[in-house]
Amino acid sequence: MSQTFGMEAPSGHIAHLRRERVRYVVIIDADNSAIARLLSDARQQVAEFEGGAPEVVQMVQGLIAAKVANGSEWDVALQGHSTLERLAADVYTLDL
Repeated sequence: MSQTFGMEAPSGHIAHLRRERVRYVVIIDADNSAIARLLSDARQQVAEFEGGAPEVVQMVQGLIAAKVANGSEWDVALQGHSTLERLAADVYTLDL
């Protein structure tokens, strides 16, 4: 006799694609408010938060910011931001 009491047993697990891992946190001014962009190794945006959100503060706690957002490798990820905004942006590299 089956122990499922008439219910079908669950099927096998289906693997889903995961989001890319976050490598960089860029805190940049946008229209007089800071935003935090979470970027992958390939500098593709994974998520965006308000710059002062507790999650962002916890992610960058103890890390040292670099002022490197004006480099050409950031052009696509930070398009739409002015040169001054990019020069002032804080870039944190997360240890994986």
